[in-house]
Amino acid sequence: MTTPNLLGISGSLRAASTNTKLLREAARLFGDCTYVQADLRMPLYDGDLEASEGIPEAAKAIAAQIETADAVLISTPEYNKAPPGVLKNALDWVSRVRGNPWAGKPLAVMSAASGRAGGERAQMVLRGYMVPFRPRILQGPEIHLANCSEQFDDNGCLTGEMYVRELTQLMDSLRAEVGR
Repeated sequence: MTTPNLLGISGSLRAASTNTKLLREAARLFGDCTYVQADLRMPLYDGDLEASEGIPEAAKAIAAQIETADAVLISTPEYNKAPPGVLKNALDWVSRVRGNPWAGKPLAVMSAASGRAGGERAQMVLRGYMVPFRPRILQGPEIHLANCSEQFDDNGCLTGEMYVRELTQLMDSLRAEVGR
C-alpha cells in the first residue's frame, strides 16, 4: 500500500490553535502518512460574488485537496454551541464546486474547546453539516478534548493518557477505513 494522504481541516485560524495541534497529533498517531492542512481563509460565501467572480481559488484548492486525500480529519472549536463560521463557510464554498469530493471519503471528526464538554455540541452540529456530502464518517471513539489549552506539552503532544489512547483508536479505525 502506498503512503496514505491525510488532509486536516481546522475550524480555527489561530496560529496557536489547539484544534490544529489536535489534528497534528492525530496525523502523528495515524502513523506513516503524508499530512497536509487546508487553508480556510477565503471570502464569505455570496451568490453574487460567485456569479461575478466564480468560485475562489482557495475553495477550489480545498476541494482538490479533499478529492486527492485518502482520508480527511476535521477538528472544530465550539463557538456559541456550534462550529465557527470559518468552517461552515469553507464547507459552503466547497459545496459549490462541481462534483462532490466528499462522497465516500473516510472522515474523522474531533473537537477541542476550553469548556468541560470539549466541543461536543459543535461536533454534533458539524456531523450534521457533513450528512449531505455523504462521506464515511467514523462514529468513534469520539474525541472531545476538554480544557484544551491544558492538554498539550511544549512540543504540541497530547499529555492525557485517555485522550492519547482514544485518539490512537480513532486513527487505527481511520487507517482501516482507508484500507477498505
